[in-house]
Amino acid sequence: MSLTSGPGRVAVVANAADGWPPAARSSAVLSEIRGLRDLGFDPFELDLRAFVDRPADLDAVLDSVPTLWVRGGNTFVLASRLEQCGAGDAISSRVRGGSLVFAGYSAGACIAQTSLHGIELADDPAEVRIATGGEVTGNGLGLVDLAFVPHYRSILDDLGAGPSMVAGYERDNVPHVTLTDEQVYLVDSDRAERI
Repeated sequence: MSLTSGPGRVAVVANAADGWPPAARSSAVLSEIRGLRDLGFDPFELDLRAFVDRPADLDAVLDSVPTLWVRGGNTFVLASRLEQCGAGDAISSRVRGGSLVFAGYSAGACIAQTSLHGIELADDPAEVRIATGGEVTGNGLGLVDLAFVPHYRSILDDLGAGPSMVAGYERDNVPHVTLTDEQVYLVDSDRAERI
């Protein structure tokens, strides 16, 4: 919470769950909103599906919040949604400019990377066409110069993708950080650390 200006408005992006059944997606959104509200924030869902071909409206929403919370799901589905509404550059420029705090977990953390290479071991790119009707993109937001391996050695890594991702990143000399479900990767100005 120290990176935010304190509890206030926070936009919750749950589009990584767009490939889920509607009831499961709604439950996931509600869970995020409840958790953030319990911490004192004023959360609302920023559903990127509503902003396709509406960049000015998306800009207005992003300018009205200090914090963006991006939940997990499928990283490629999330990337497709960001591309469909042009949110990637809008979010990245605000984060770099210091007017927006970006926070997320699982797919929400992985989307901060420059490249999504390696994530296909955990998230199925084929879900993109079904969930969004769009194309698969291998581009993230470019907020960090490394790759994340989320849910490392966790029961949430039901495919056992973590060790394979690490092996691939090591083979390809890709800087990476493993994150257990209890860890975060914090970037604040020039400081970056796993906590």
